[in-house]
Amino acid sequence: MRQRVVRVALTAALVAVVLLAVPLALAIRSSLYADQRDTLERSALAAAVRVSPDFVTGDPVELPAPPAGGRLGLYDPQLRLRAGSGPRPGDTPVRQALGGAAVRGRAGADLVVTVPVSHAEKVIGVVRASTPAAAVRDRVLVAWTLLLGVAALALAVAVLVARRQARALAAPLEDLSRHCRAVTEGDLTARAAPSGIAEIDQVARTHNDMLHSLSELLRHERDFTANASHQLRTPLTGLQLALEAGLAQDDDTRLRPVLAEALATTERLHHTVEEVLRLSRSRETVRPTAGTVAVRQLLRETEERWHGLFAQDGRRLECAGQDAPADVRVPGGPVSEVLGILLDNARVHGRGTVRVTVRDLEDALAFDVSDEGAVTGEPSRLFDRGRTGDGRGTGIGLALARDLAVSLGGRFSLTRRHPTTFTLLLPVDQDETEMVRGRPVDVT
Repeated sequence: MRQRVVRVALTAALVAVVLLAVPLALAIRSSLYADQRDTLERSALAAAVRVSPDFVTGDPVELPAPPAGGRLGLYDPQLRLRAGSGPRPGDTPVRQALGGAAVRGRAGADLVVTVPVSHAEKVIGVVRASTPAAAVRDRVLVAWTLLLGVAALALAVAVLVARRQARALAAPLEDLSRHCRAVTEGDLTARAAPSGIAEIDQVARTHNDMLHSLSELLRHERDFTANASHQLRTPLTGLQLALEAGLAQDDDTRLRPVLAEALATTERLHHTVEEVLRLSRSRETVRPTAGTVAVRQLLRETEERWHGLFAQDGRRLECAGQDAPADVRVPGGPVSEVLGILLDNARVHGRGTVRVTVRDLEDALAFDVSDEGAVTGEPSRLFDRGRTGDGRGTGIGLALARDLAVSLGGRFSLTRRHPTTFTLLLPVDQDETEMVRGRPVDVT
């Protein structure tokens, strides 16, 4: 911005100087030449009044001193030089002056003024005054040099003023940019200071007001999430303890499977609450709170959990993990949550057989969840939070799955519209068999 302000100011000053200096330079040139011709004319007139009518008969004539660096001469009607200095014989300006009018012009390299000498209404001679045009040209060049120096000084002052104004305008904007970067990095306490420039101060006040409102909104959302998680964990913990006590005391073989399933469900719900709370604390990629689990074991647990629900709807669930490396482990909680969201989405909005497959991409694992339905909504807005009614239930679930995937350093996307296929892509480290945080992965 500073360079742009300086360029604009310099351009404006240059245009103003050119528009002023060029006419002024022409005016100076015209004025100096006109002054020199006036000087010659005054010298010629002063000499003409000293000429006596008797000079025609041979009476000597005393002419005044010629102008500095010039010549002054008296000519008779036959163009002969009778007194003073000048060309022999008289030139064109002398011949023109015999007509009875003063002549101002040039003859060769000289500026010439000729004045007729009259007696009894008859021209009896001509006074010729001349000076070299080079002398006037030198004076013009000196004047133009001074004018150029003044113009250069004006441009230098304009640059200095423009640089100062550029600093004054850019400094508050740069300060506002630094505050914006600080906010981007997570410092919601950064506030822009007033600068003394009304327009920029208005932007700064709007920025501060927006940041204050955003901070309050985030604080309320985080407080709500923390409070809701806290209030859910307490009854969940009590429910888990009650179910564990029931399993330890109840010998009824019919109730034990039911109690065990209820206990497993509460544990999964507890992990879900923990994951939601983790996401609310930070939008960055962080290590999940849940432990890691082998991919094949995760698929078995997923199939056991969801097989019954699909069977009740008369549909099949197939989980294929034969291609998954045996030594690779993934965060069980977040991955299980994403798969759960996709399976619930396929059960409610999809149709036909649902398949969960794992593909080994060497430096990543791809979890594909597909069914025999089709996506009818706009894919670019499929993961917008709060949108429903387009045939795929694009509400909170898919947006939450995307956030969980990002928190693991992976990607979550719709890879096929028909049949519907969602893919969770997770980067892995084969040496440590754990998630690699923050490394980009190519989708092939």
